[in-house]
Amino acid sequence: MTEVPGMDERGGPRPHLLYFAIGFPPAAKSSAFRMRETANQFAAAGWDVTVVTIAEESWLRDSGVDHTLSEAVDERVRVVELPLARADLETDVRLYSEERALHPGKWLQTFRDEALKSFPEPVFGGWRGALEQAALDLHRERPADLVLASCVPYVQLAAVRRLWDEHQVPYAVDFRDGWSLDVIDGVEAFPKDSEAGRWELSLLEHALSLWVVNDQIADFYRARYPEHADRIHVVRNGYDHDSVPPPMDGAGEGRPLVFGHLGTISFSVPLLESVLAAWRTARDREPLLADARFEVRGHIGAGANREANRHIDVLRSAADDGVVVGGPVPKAEVADVYAAWDALVLVIIGGPYMTSGKVYECMATGLPIVSMHAADHDASRLLDGHPLWTGPRGLDEERLVDAFCEAARMAVEASPEQRAAARAHGNAYARDSLMATAVQRLTAVALGRQPALSGGSGL
Repeated sequence: MTEVPGMDERGGPRPHLLYFAIGFPPAAKSSAFRMRETANQFAAAGWDVTVVTIAEESWLRDSGVDHTLSEAVDERVRVVELPLARADLETDVRLYSEERALHPGKWLQTFRDEALKSFPEPVFGGWRGALEQAALDLHRERPADLVLASCVPYVQLAAVRRLWDEHQVPYAVDFRDGWSLDVIDGVEAFPKDSEAGRWELSLLEHALSLWVVNDQIADFYRARYPEHADRIHVVRNGYDHDSVPPPMDGAGEGRPLVFGHLGTISFSVPLLESVLAAWRTARDREPLLADARFEVRGHIGAGANREANRHIDVLRSAADDGVVVGGPVPKAEVADVYAAWDALVLVIIGGPYMTSGKVYECMATGLPIVSMHAADHDASRLLDGHPLWTGPRGLDEERLVDAFCEAARMAVEASPEQRAAARAHGNAYARDSLMATAVQRLTAVALGRQPALSGGSGL
């Protein structure tokens, strides 16, 4: 059935956005917050929005689901779920072929090789045909005025390009972390003359805009494609208002301090062991931490290994040190979790090209923050000047011990003025405000209200 277009405030048909956003709520992924806000801001800006993602059942194999994430999706947003799933995450052995059951390693390699025949992305490349067909069908039902893809997976770009090639539908791309950049190691992921490199360049040649999450990634792309530098814009992640607790006065008299880490545990086991060892030493060294608790909340691992891997064993072995494993937190309960904590522990991999969406949320709480990441990290740039941040201690275990001790003193001694200043430090990064600005500017370009490639500081 053909979708009936809505009417805008001028009485004309509302423009239609076709948004490829695999990872959209209720997927329990960090990218879901950005995708949700993007769709909501387009709807608020006068667009009819059709989101294309994959079936909820698919996320049960992967990162899990959180239905409270969907509660804040604008009711005007239409969500189309495609029956796609990662076959490599299937755990029902009754559905395995004989080859997979007997030779799992060989089966997995064949699976990835077949995916690469369709698109230069292992695992997801095989989804190309279904995504392209969905793009064509949805455009036929209701012509799109703009297509936006939020990667990963990058195979969504094939659907974007198919609509451009056949119908000249304008498009933009939200790379977030980038494709040809390995943001963890800070090196080129693939050369420009590779198949993936040719795909990336071909997308940039006609894109209205390319969004990335920080200045370092933008600089990489501007240097890589100087002829398209004016299409590359920074759209940071930010925090959600409903994830921030009300202002807190500090740790109460006679109550043990509670430190907390909220987020997926995807970093290495050795890094986790270093954090826990530093915590153990800090409890011995600082009287304020002698009976303190360290709560770890969030998913641990992904797919079949979620909640059942080496990380969980390491965490549980630290129970005598006051370490408590609490499991995932529904989005609707995040503010309450922060409200019960006295200080935060922020553990992030990578270096200058990495930010982590959690840093914005941590800043906005106004709580003391202990960082465990490389000193030269985008999170350090954001946290610089935060009055209750213990500073960039790098990955050194002894320096992290000092940071735990300092944060404990901050939790007890920080003045109301310092706490207010800490919250104010994060206020500039409200996700709705950041995304509203980006959407308004892209809307102006897509609907011809300003030159498509005007340059400047960008979206």
